[in-house]
Formats: sequence, structure tokens, C-alpha cells
Amino acid sequence: MSPSDVSSAAPTNPAPAPSQSGPDAAAARAPATVIVFGNEKGGSGKSTTAMHVIVGLLRLGLKVGSLDLDSRQWTLTRYLSNRAQTIKREGLALPMPQHVFLSRSERPNRDEAEAEDKARLEAVLAKLRTQVDYIVVDCPGTDTFLGRLVTSYADKLVTPVNDSFIDLDLLANVDGRSVSVQRPSVYAEMVWEQRKVRAKRDGGNIDWVVLRNRLSSINARNKIDMGRVLEELSKRVGFRIAPGFAERVIFRELFLRGLTMLDTFEIGESGKPRLSHIAARQEVRGLINALQLPSRASEEPADKEQTSVS
Repeated sequence: MSPSDVSSAAPTNPAPAPSQSGPDAAAARAPATVIVFGNEKGGSGKSTTAMHVIVGLLRLGLKVGSLDLDSRQWTLTRYLSNRAQTIKREGLALPMPQHVFLSRSERPNRDEAEAEDKARLEAVLAKLRTQVDYIVVDCPGTDTFLGRLVTSYADKLVTPVNDSFIDLDLLANVDGRSVSVQRPSVYAEMVWEQRKVRAKRDGGNIDWVVLRNRLSSINARNKIDMGRVLEELSKRVGFRIAPGFAERVIFRELFLRGLTMLDTFEIGESGKPRLSHIAARQEVRGLINALQLPSRASEEPADKEQTSVS
């Protein structure tokens, strides 16, 4: 399986077909809101969360573009490839985004490679901005030039962190005895730099949202300490805290079929929703609402989800 297996993906020359035509149609559409999922640590749930936001917005009747910058793992692209195969194999009417997989430049010279990466990324964003309502970007779980660059274009930056001080270490250095924030860490410093780049380029602002992902139901001391440290750090470096997803096996199982918790009405009797599935759907809706996305005029919704974008 390769990135090109995804319907409408264009890994080498990304140029999704426009949904409207003519200068009047392009002028009537407000530029798309860019939602970047970023965290320089793997295993935090970026791709899973990004996929659920994509499908949540699609099911509101909104136009969504998706962009995968993880040229090593391309998890979001594989997720969408699995979805495309499920649609074909099972005949399900599932919404799909306009997807682009953007690999890194192979030029040996670093300056030339970064210049090419910058030009290609900006071309993709410029084109999608005129065609869709939202662009959802999945960054690799490591420090890359493309990851830093796309962060500077984010209107919403979403950083999932597991309820662990290992994950938190990317955001802040925490004293082991007092469990207090000593100083911001590498990822928080990177976001600060990209905020300055964004402000200088167009005067825009990055709304940073940190998700507490894979929360346990047990009110353990670690959970309490994490909440207190995140609250302190949010005031120092400027992010909002939002609830993510609880630890559920179902999220990992759905990947193989390219499904999300918002697709559970289409997956048949073998996957009949249980109470835990319903709770997970509520988590997805709560997450989309917590992002505080700007209103967009939607077409006919794909289903009757209660999630709102306002």
C-alpha cells in the first residue's frame, strides 16, 4: 500500500480538483481555517484525533482538505487509504476529504531542499484555502522543517499529550520534587518562535489548544498533578486546555477499516455501537466544539450530528 492508494491524494504534485469554478466562486469562499495537529513525540494520538476531526467536520456538510506531512510513517494517509478501501469493498457511503500527502524534498543540499519544501507547502495551502472550509494537517512526531513551517500557518494548533510527564516534558521542564514548572521546553519554545513568524508575516495569531489525551477514569495523583502543571503552564506560554479522548481499544481497531467513532451507524451489526462507543462519539463532538472554530456556511449535512461549529 502506498500514499497514492487514497482517493484524491496527490503525493508528488498535489493539486486537488476544485469544487467550484470561476473567479466569483473563489472570491465568495472565505480562506480556509488551518488546523495543525502537532507534537514532537510519537504515540500521542495526533493522527487518530486529526482523522476524527476531519470526519466530524465532513459530517457537518463542510468541505475539508487534509494534509499529511509525515513522510516516514504517513499514518493519516494510510488511515484514509483504509477508508477508501472500505468504501469500495463494503459499499458504504462515507465522506472523504480532499487529501494531499506531501513528502520531503530529496535534494541533497539543505538550503535547496528547504526552499523546495517551503514552495510546495505554500502552494498546497494556497490552493486548498480557496477550495475547502477547513484544512487539517497531521505533522510528524519529530522536529522537521515542514512541521515548524506549517505551524506558522496554523489558525488552530492542536497538541495532544498523554497523561504522562514524559509527554509533558516536550512542553515544560518540571521540578521532580515540587512538581512545578521550571521553564518552557523545546516544543513550547518552537511554537513561540512560529507565533512570531506568523505575526510578522500577516499579523495573524495561532490559537494553541493542548488536549489531554488517553485519560484514565481513575483520579490518581499523577492525573491531578498533570492538570495542575498544565494549568500553570497554559498561563505562561499561552494555550488553552481541552479534553481529548479516553483510552479505548476501539480507536485502534477502527484504523484498519479507516473508520471513526462518527461512522458507527454505517459499520453493520458486527460493529453495533456499545455504550462506550456512544461515549467516544460524545468525546469527538466535545473536542470539535472545544476548538472554537469559526462559523462556515455548510451544505446539506451528511448526518444529524449534534456537533456545532460556531
